[in-house]
Amino acid sequence: MKTPLMISLTLLLTACATPETRTVTQVEPAQPKQIEETRAVAKALGSQLGGKLKEAMTASGPAEAVSVCKNIAPQIANDLSKQTGWSVSRVGTRARNAETGPAKGWEAEALASFAARMKQGEKPDTMEFAEVVTDASGKHMRYAKAIAMQPMCLTCHGATDSIPEGVRARLATEYPLDQATGYSAGELRGAVVITRPL
Repeated sequence: MKTPLMISLTLLLTACATPETRTVTQVEPAQPKQIEETRAVAKALGSQLGGKLKEAMTASGPAEAVSVCKNIAPQIANDLSKQTGWSVSRVGTRARNAETGPAKGWEAEALASFAARMKQGEKPDTMEFAEVVTDASGKHMRYAKAIAMQPMCLTCHGATDSIPEGVRARLATEYPLDQATGYSAGELRGAVVITRPL
């Protein structure tokens, strides 16, 4: 039996609850058109970054590719974010940049899902994650597109003893806490991640 004090406390806690504490997160599947539109932006990031990496490696060698990933990749993601009004970025299975750290929350869940699916034999080239979430911040879509390690990427992300000395030196300068080496071709490297309001 509830006492008057217990009833008063319950009413007080209910009245003090913020919208955030009262909102229950709802998750539903994304619609095909939403996925298609979002996939196109993820593909744009990948193709623009790939083009810049090839240009840098051809013109200045593999050490310059480190600067492309550090400086140009975020610029491409920021430009796409501004163009679309969405949040566009990349996350990795291992952190290269200590400032951004490892993937968290839904992005880490997407990466774990990709890793499990790859163990079951699914190819990463077409692997994606998409859901529509309604929570305290509103309704939005979460999307992730898997990034597999390409042979060209091993120059900076492969086994430490196979990374050219100039690249190792550049990585040590740019990313002193780098953990993103030791990959092999075809391994899951990370994902392009997009959050878009609906």
